[in-house]
Amino acid sequence: MGKHDFGYFFHEGLSNMFSHGFMSFAAIGITVACLLIMGTFTLVAVNANALLQDLEQENEILAYVDDSYTEEQAKALQSKLEAVPNVASAKFISKEEAMESFAEQYPDESLFQDLDPEIFRDRFAIKITDLHQLSQTAEQVKAVSGIAKVNAYEEIAGGFITVRNVATVVCVALIAILFVVSVFIISNTIKLTTFDRREEIAIMRMVGATNGFIRWPFVYEGFLLGFLSAAIAFFLQWGLYAAVAQGVDTNDTLQLIHIIPFQQLWPAVAGIFAAAGIVIGVGGSLSAIRKFLQV
Repeated sequence: MGKHDFGYFFHEGLSNMFSHGFMSFAAIGITVACLLIMGTFTLVAVNANALLQDLEQENEILAYVDDSYTEEQAKALQSKLEAVPNVASAKFISKEEAMESFAEQYPDESLFQDLDPEIFRDRFAIKITDLHQLSQTAEQVKAVSGIAKVNAYEEIAGGFITVRNVATVVCVALIAILFVVSVFIISNTIKLTTFDRREEIAIMRMVGATNGFIRWPFVYEGFLLGFLSAAIAFFLQWGLYAAVAQGVDTNDTLQLIHIIPFQQLWPAVAGIFAAAGIVIGVGGSLSAIRKFLQV
């Protein structure tokens, strides 16, 4: 295909796109909506997965030692705790260290600055390997002789796992459904163009035009529809993501959640949107023109 052919096909594709302004607008709108929904659920799944990974690295089980144990006896429990499956490490924290840490958390409360260390317990800060096994690991740690109580924050971990799993399942389902819907819409948009030009296509076939020569303008039309949809969806997704991230950052009740900056994600988002938009557009155009090329 020469340079002149490219210019002709591109011009024809652009003209076709504007010849049915409303349908082209509808096709772009539907595709943008599909890409936005797909992108939103995908980004939710990505952030939930990142939060889970951070939680797995930072999450600790606090295991409190029985009051009757001396500090030496409490320290001796470290090897037993580290032998528990799924335990990555167990750090001993004495009563005095626990008191100092507590006082540092409340520097403005004078009442908490002169506490007796004896009101605290010796404890272990236990890091785990697999967050999915948090509940079982907490039970095994609690079963170690000398451990009186365990705090595992299972609800927080379970909440992130649920969000990540739901977002992933919904994302996969929506990608399949919305991809088909987008191809169908663009296909029908291009079918209108081919229907209006059916006589021209028939004449072109009669004078010996190849299927490829007839097909290319419609392929370019689908390409332009898909690419334009991807570009619009990308900038809308960027704005939506930035608004949500800002809302989370300024909400005191959501400080536990850290949103991945869009600057780290935009190359992947742009690439996926562009690829999806082009595949949807070109796939729709090829589906629409196939019937007319079989006449």
